[in-house]
Amino acid sequence: MMTNLFSVFDPSTTFNNMSLNWISTSIGLLLIPTSFWLIPSRHFMLWNKMLLNLHKEFKTLIGYKSINKGSSFIFISLFSIIMFNNFLGLFPYIFTSTSHMAMTLSLALPLWLSFMIFGWINNTQHMFAHLVPQGTPAVLMPFMVCIETISNIIRPGTLAVRLAANMIAGHLLLTLLGNTGPSLTISLLTILVSTQIALLVLESAVAIIQSYVFAVLSTLYSSEVN
Repeated sequence: MMTNLFSVFDPSTTFNNMSLNWISTSIGLLLIPTSFWLIPSRHFMLWNKMLLNLHKEFKTLIGYKSINKGSSFIFISLFSIIMFNNFLGLFPYIFTSTSHMAMTLSLALPLWLSFMIFGWINNTQHMFAHLVPQGTPAVLMPFMVCIETISNIIRPGTLAVRLAANMIAGHLLLTLLGNTGPSLTISLLTILVSTQIALLVLESAVAIIQSYVFAVLSTLYSSEVN
């Protein structure tokens, strides 16, 4: 019996007293080298086309300055690893690393911190100007500086919480519905399985959308410091 509703997300998978929870995040790294020597398949060509479209979009968001050459590949890699871990969490008995703040905050905080350090060192005047939106009355300027500063500071937290909360919400709903299965009749069980399949499709879409949102917001934050 679960002592807590969220105990299903507790890291508890072990083998010979070795924790296996975070191994799922590195499984994808074992599969990447095969793409360099295997004959390109339809799956690989589809993935490559999607990455090229992401590259074009991120390049547009960042800008075409010479200092930003290659920056879009950082966010493409970020999108890829988040989406991979989101999908892994949909499989039974696999630890969902992106549902924990330890994972999401460790992705968001270094990115935001590096943007801030780069912006304040290289574009100090631009960063000060960004604290006061254009056209703000002089009376409201001190309040706008406070509001913009707070909104800037909480950005890594909002990125991390948004991703973790969306992953937990869907998984929790699937778990709660699944726990009611043994006590249902055959007719209700059929409805439950259909509902679980529909939720699983929805969670697959959420896995892609949330990784895309995380990468796009990170790209927008980086474009503001230039």
